[in-house]
Parts: sequence; structure tokens; C-alpha cells
Amino acid sequence: MRMLDTFLTEGPTAVPVAVVRLVAEQLGIDDEHFAEYGTRSQTAYEHAWEIRDEYGYRDFAAGEAELREFLAARVWSSLEGPRALFDRAVVRLVNHRVLLPGVTTPARMVATVRQEENDRPHAALYEAVPYDLRTEMIRLLEVPEKKRVSELERLRLGSMRVSGKAMELALDRAREVRGLGAGAVDVGRVPAARMSGLARYGLTSKAPTLKRLEVTRQTATLLATVRHLETATVDDALDLLHALTATKLLAKAERMGNDAKLKALPQLRKAASPINAR
Repeated sequence: MRMLDTFLTEGPTAVPVAVVRLVAEQLGIDDEHFAEYGTRSQTAYEHAWEIRDEYGYRDFAAGEAELREFLAARVWSSLEGPRALFDRAVVRLVNHRVLLPGVTTPARMVATVRQEENDRPHAALYEAVPYDLRTEMIRLLEVPEKKRVSELERLRLGSMRVSGKAMELALDRAREVRGLGAGAVDVGRVPAARMSGLARYGLTSKAPTLKRLEVTRQTATLLATVRHLETATVDDALDLLHALTATKLLAKAERMGNDAKLKALPQLRKAASPINAR
């Protein structure tokens, strides 16, 4: 039990021979008697209860509520997946002297808690978004006439060129995203990690995929995505301005300076000649 954090109650004799031999030596009895241990089925359970109480362990039912609260807090404040949550659940049970149940029990609990806690931020954000903003964000998933991509896809993609026209488009893009008003929505109830996760999903998913989402999750995802774009579009515009300044303005000034130096070289050579020196 101290090794596995559980008892072999279904097969108490399924113990390594070396362990049986060691315990038999400590008790001063012949290890052959261990084969008779399962003759009375209730004996294994009675011994398990006695050992549990003697060493201060608890059954899973006694620690189930605590584990559920722990998992709910982890899901609410982090982006850990089911495997990581399952591992954390097992470690917590061991550290708190709770006997491990079957594998399927904590696995089902992790799945249930994840579903419940994932629905909470979706519902909170849905309630915080005004109807007009919700309508405008859904409109971003439509593909305008004579266009090949949705409005959301257009806003997600910045210009790849470095030019004055591209700078103008970048500023218009930032102004359009900010004009939606997603930044004015109070999202203080939702952890930043959950907002980042929703934004990441919205930035990498196609419009048809986002259209098929349940309405509360769709609204939450679009809100997080647009709020992220408010910052990203400004950053893109600043990066473009920096590139434009470096490649167009400073480079041009440097070329003009080099041209002026080249033009002045003949005059410098003439002034430095030996005849002029005399």
C-alpha cells in the first residue's frame, strides 16, 4: 500500500515473491502459508481497513470533494490538458494519503470537471458582451461578396510589404479592429490564461470552424480573438513603421550621404596634391 497507494483487494496474493519472503522473515513464519491467505475473501478487506486506519490513510470517497475542488481550480486558472490534470490528481491523492481508486475514476472526474469549468468562462464572457458587439463579431465570420476570405481572416493577416501604402492599410486595420469595441468589455472575471487560450484558438481556426461552435463558446472565442488583435494590429503597424523608417528613410539618407562623399573626392584629391601643397 505504501508503494502503490492502494491495496490488492481483488487479488491479495498477486504480490512479488521477494516481498512475500521478506514479510515472512519479519513475521517469523513460512512463506508457503501465504498461498492460503485468500481462503477467506473478507480477510483481505478487514486487513486493508485496519492498515488504512493505523497509518492515517483515507478512502477515495473521503477525499473526492477536495480533489474535485483542486481540479476545478487548476482548470479555471490554467490551460493544462487532461493528461497533466490526471497526473496532478494522482500526485495530490498520494500526498494527502488518499487511497487510489481505479484508473477510470479520476479519469472520469478530470473529464467532467474540465467540461464544467470550460463552460464557466464561456458563459461569463457571453453575458458580458453587448448584443451589438456580438452581432458585429459574428459578421466577421462571413466572406464578403467578391472576396476570397472572411473578414476575420483579413484582420488576422497583416501586410507583408514595406511601403507607404502598406503603412496606411496597417493603420486602417488597427483602427477597424479597435472600432469594434471589444476592448471595452469587462473580462476581469476570467483568468488571463483562459483568455489567451481562447484567442489562440480563434487565431488559428478557420471561419467555418468558428461558425459551428456553440453560441456561448463562439462569442467568448471571438471576443478574446478581437481583443488580442487590438494589440497585435498596433504592434504590426509599429513594426512596419520601424521597417519603413530603416529601409526607406534612413537608407535613402545614407545613400545621399555616400553620393555626396563620392562627388567630393576629386576636390579632396586636388587639394591634397603636392603642387597645391607648394
